Amino acid sequence: MHSLIKKRKTIAIPVIIALSIFSIISVPARAAMIDTGKILKQNQHDLSRNRIKMFLDRSEVQKTFATWGVSSKEAKERIDCLTDEEVENIASRIDQLPAGGSAVGTIVGAALIVFVILLVTDILGFTDVFPFIRSR
Repeated sequence: MHSLIKKRKTIAIPVIIALSIFSIISVPARAAMIDTGKILKQNQHDLSRNRIKMFLDRSEVQKTFATWGVSSKEAKERIDCLTDEEVENIASRIDQLPAGGSAVGTIVGAALIVFVILLVTDILGFTDVFPFIRSR
């Protein structure tokens, strides 16, 4: 019984010293009000990340990534590594892209622009492309 008391003292003294040191060294917890704008901004960033990940889940996007040799899992991991500003930039571009757009509209638009430029230069007399236009 006497040896048990000695063992308690040898264990209790280092424990008391350690707890005393930790209570002196530890910094007291601080509480502060959280700005509502910060919470809303963080929620917006989370929503943007989720919107991009939902875009990556689309079958046509996964097919395109497969042709490029990028897995869907790898793309999502890269999205998680982006900064909040980069995520917002990508999310805003997704909203601006046409849904189901093709290159045909771009080609027709470019052809019309070239036609109008040639027509104007032909009317002004700089070129002679169209025979039905009489230059000055």
